[in-house]
Amino acid sequence: MAGMSIGEGARKMGLNPSAIRYYERLGLIPKPPRKSGRRQYDEEVLQRLMMVRFAQHVGFSMSEIKLLLDGVHGRPPTERWRKLASEKAAQVDEFIAHAERVRAVLHDTLAQQCPKLVERGAALAQRPPEPGVEVRPRTARPARASPARQRR
Repeated sequence: MAGMSIGEGARKMGLNPSAIRYYERLGLIPKPPRKSGRRQYDEEVLQRLMMVRFAQHVGFSMSEIKLLLDGVHGRPPTERWRKLASEKAAQVDEFIAHAERVRAVLHDTLAQQCPKLVERGAALAQRPPEPGVEVRPRTARPARASPARQRR
């Protein structure tokens, strides 16, 4: 169907039109021609959006999706997909291994009468961080004013 509006494309894909504009801004989908100032998409954009959604579903970041689809009109080259998918699979394996270690520690603390949280935290501070696992300190959020104060 030539000349599909952004709303039609969004409905067919189960997206908001703003998501399609965002993907366009990132260069994940090509800028469509316009008719009377309105975007007019063809059916190929739906295939491109399907690839974007699948890549998001399996954990690719927007920059990884851009790398996957960069310079490609249709489907990305198989070799490029295999390389990026292999790297992502390794990241997922690291994440799962870390999650399994965390689960084991949690179950161990539950099995103890006294979980010794301070001692366990001190032991963690002595170890280097695990590869692929970034630990960031939490920052305090500013207190929000009550609704009554916001109206003044």
